[in-house]
Amino acid sequence: MSSPFSFSLQSTHGAARRGEFHTPHGVVQTPAFMPVGTQGAVKAMRHRDVEELGAEIILGNTYHLFLRPGDELIARRGGLHRFIGWTRPMLTDSGGYQVFSLSDRRSITEEGAAFQSHLDGARHMLTPEKAVDIQAHLGSDIAMVLDECLAYPATHEAAAASMQRSVRWARRCRERLLRLRNEPVAGVTPTNPGQAQFGIVQGGVFQDLRDESADATVAVGFEGYAIGGLSVGEPIDLMYKVVEATAARLPVGQPRYLMGAGTPEDIVECVARGIDMFDCVMPTRHARNGQLFTSEGRINIKNARYAEDDRPLDPRCGCYTCRTHSRAYLRHLYMAGEMTSGTLNTLHNLSFYLDTMRAIRDAIALRTFESFRQEFLRSVARLSADS
Repeated sequence: MSSPFSFSLQSTHGAARRGEFHTPHGVVQTPAFMPVGTQGAVKAMRHRDVEELGAEIILGNTYHLFLRPGDELIARRGGLHRFIGWTRPMLTDSGGYQVFSLSDRRSITEEGAAFQSHLDGARHMLTPEKAVDIQAHLGSDIAMVLDECLAYPATHEAAAASMQRSVRWARRCRERLLRLRNEPVAGVTPTNPGQAQFGIVQGGVFQDLRDESADATVAVGFEGYAIGGLSVGEPIDLMYKVVEATAARLPVGQPRYLMGAGTPEDIVECVARGIDMFDCVMPTRHARNGQLFTSEGRINIKNARYAEDDRPLDPRCGCYTCRTHSRAYLRHLYMAGEMTSGTLNTLHNLSFYLDTMRAIRDAIALRTFESFRQEFLRSVARLSADS
């Protein structure tokens, strides 16, 4: 059995690509931004609102859903789509990044990552096979392989050892998924037979290691490929350099996903370097902290200057927040600690991101992406004085 997942390129402008991929739960236009729904929900948002903003795909987190409510419970409920009531495509990460971020609560061996839950201290082992099984229970449309996430900075020797282990784990992940597609496995109940799997390229900031990882990961054979281990503290120019060289080494006819990087500037710059998919907690997390993205730069809504500002948050935005409420009211809600503050702010930030993705896709199709990019970096991505 093979996955029904497919990807097609529709137009390009330089290295920027416009395309679409098909999944069992629908079509996603690329370049795409995936709002992060860590525990089966985009924080502070209803699914209806996320859909109305135009999000075609969201991201779920294997680590958190494994610990609570449990992937087996979700499988008994018919899978993550049915459990949470989201009918569009979904991607799940492997849980590796969360496990590796536990630092003093985990240990890494060739078998996998042993860790203690941040919830109750219970001990668990996340192996490549276990990561595949959990995501099979969740039934996402795209499942990520388990990889080792290396902290920055790291020596070439450490990055090489970590990258090579990630390649070995990728092979084990692929072998496990192919087995699940072709025969029943005791204790595992896949809830989405059409689930695709993406490999992840590692190697730190060392391009020779990135090249080796890309070649080895592509040789395993996945439905798509991700670039991991960036946006972890390295200089931004170095990140862009690694992204450009690594993306160029990946297959033209398959999607390329840059994991975790996500300022609006980063998205535009990395689309220009051949990336098709993005995710980041920035628009949702910043919203809850009062940091808002607008066409006039970033706004820190808690600042006193907005206490009597009757203007909309962004006069060029058509989202519900901007159509309905003033900066003064949004500041009041934030200062008062109202839950509605997080909802209205998140709605706007996600609208800004998703509108930006639509503008990017249109610019690529019209072959005006480069001029769009330059204008965006001059104006939209400019940090306002109070950010």
